Amino acid sequence: MTLPAALLLLGALTAVLAPRLLARADWPDREPVVALWVWQCVVAAVLVCCALSMTLSAAAAWHAVGVPVFATAPGPVVEAYALGTSGLWADTTAVALACGGLWSVAMLAREIVRARTRRRRRRAELLLRAPALPGEVPGSAPLVVLEGERPDAWWLPGTPPQLVVTTAALRRLKGRQLDAVLAHEKGHARARHDWLLHCSAALADGFPRVPVFAAFRDEMHRLVELAADDVASRRFGRLTTALALVELNEDRGVFGPCPTTRAHVPQRVHRLLTPPNRLTAARRLRLTAAALVPVVPVLVAFVPGLRALG
Repeated sequence: MTLPAALLLLGALTAVLAPRLLARADWPDREPVVALWVWQCVVAAVLVCCALSMTLSAAAAWHAVGVPVFATAPGPVVEAYALGTSGLWADTTAVALACGGLWSVAMLAREIVRARTRRRRRRAELLLRAPALPGEVPGSAPLVVLEGERPDAWWLPGTPPQLVVTTAALRRLKGRQLDAVLAHEKGHARARHDWLLHCSAALADGFPRVPVFAAFRDEMHRLVELAADDVASRRFGRLTTALALVELNEDRGVFGPCPTTRAHVPQRVHRLLTPPNRLTAARRLRLTAAALVPVVPVLVAFVPGLRALG
């Protein structure tokens, strides 16, 4: 049972050390797309460690699991994993991790159901406030202009995704500022950021006492906005994008001394007005390759078998 325990320890170390290293690094704000990839790989590594530990524990505890898992393995490899020699610890570990996996799937399913319910409700409200024109299929318009006194713009995920902008935003945004806002929202739609938010929310809600999942959710909400800001600024300029953010949010008190739910907006504006130096292509490539940490637990799981064959 040394290997399942080692995999659990590796997963725990990844869950503790990786968020701290990322919090101390200065490059995630400079390269939000790379940071999104790294965070996904970190969480995937933790989940892979748990899944492999569960599989090997179950294979060691129950013959009915071990036989199909090692069906095509040579005899020395099977002996290397010491199947059938485990005790109560293997049973408990396998059951606990299996319950955790089922709970994760249940939380993700719940999040998807809730998201679909919210999306249907918002589309129904949108259709009520902005009815379809004669001959137009309801919900098919890629851009919907909504009567509203507050300047706002957002996108509704779905098939097809819809961009919604209020008439107050049309009156306030000048020139290319509206184009920058729409490009920001289209950046969310093209990158399917909604799936990242749903997965991170499911893990954080399902395991509220696991700090890595809470940090994953918080960073996803922050980084997807930075990534979409970069999409808009590359097309329409950083100053234009920053001014558009100010115009959309200045009436919501986000630039005052009191904290609000949109406290990240001033930081985004400051980032756009003082653009950091991007990482070199070589360093981005190194970070992307180093983020492939989910491969490490797989290699660790294969160590006994490779030794037996070697």
